[in-house]
Amino acid sequence: MFLPTVVAFLVVVARMLYLRRAGRCTSTRSLAGMTAIVTGASAGIGMETAKDLARRGARVILACRNLTKAQAVVDHIISETGNKKVVVRLLDTSDLSSVRRFAKEILQTEDAIHILVNNAGIAGKQVREVTGDGLELTMATNHYGHFLLTNLLLKRLKESAPSRIINVSSVAHFFTWKINLKDLNFEKRSYGTLEAYAQSKLCNILFSLELADKLRGSGVTVNSLHPGTVGSEFFTRDELAVTWFRKLFLFFGNIVLRLFGKDNKLGAQTTIHLAVAEEVEGVTGKYFDECKEATASWLARDSSLAKALWEISEADVQLAPSEIFY
Repeated sequence: MFLPTVVAFLVVVARMLYLRRAGRCTSTRSLAGMTAIVTGASAGIGMETAKDLARRGARVILACRNLTKAQAVVDHIISETGNKKVVVRLLDTSDLSSVRRFAKEILQTEDAIHILVNNAGIAGKQVREVTGDGLELTMATNHYGHFLLTNLLLKRLKESAPSRIINVSSVAHFFTWKINLKDLNFEKRSYGTLEAYAQSKLCNILFSLELADKLRGSGVTVNSLHPGTVGSEFFTRDELAVTWFRKLFLFFGNIVLRLFGKDNKLGAQTTIHLAVAEEVEGVTGKYFDECKEATASWLARDSSLAKALWEISEADVQLAPSEIFY
């Protein structure tokens, strides 16, 4: 009886310490008159980010692939904040044609874009899947779609400066010790869920690094972040639990998240901090964790690798000369 009590006590203390050190955005800045886009905002930290920006008075566009689910979130945000300038637009970042349609609509309807939060993402499938564009699904959703979207909106972001681009990455990028730029879509090497996810999160940071360099002096800043250990749908997805080992891994992973993970509101704090905080005005090309600048992996800090990834990504999404605004 004594041992279980001690273990339970230590778990509670560990959870309290982790959550206590978690970063929190302290800025009270108003966003009245500003426009923000948040991808993947129909759930999780994306929803909490959109809600916070709406509460500050911004016009917030939820860019989501499930319009029914997203509209329910819009209604909730309007009810919670009283801000009626919250709308949803269709966007599937895994589909490059969807990205182009979304960007075209935004450029036709929005005179300004002050904040772009590239938040949408998936953990990846157990078995490799390829999109209609010939891209591996995880990479398409987490990297290529946001790479293309950001490029298509760059002109408007520059016209709206000072403006901010925030790319939601993950500490999982540390799990990638090497990257094969000639095989980003796992055509020649074996595919793994974690490998694909970690690589896509590394690409988020490298993309931020190179874009920040290209935009220096434009008034547009670009930063990436790790949201922390957040309880999410990753460990509860049925398609991942296809072997007994993976089922066991997901079971214990879910327990760890429930015991130590942040809720979505706390998990969104670093994203919100980068979107609104006065102290990061002008800060660009950095990686953040717990609302503080942090050190990314050595691969994620390789500027030559970032440049090479950019060039390959341009080719893979078939970025046309008329779509280049950096």
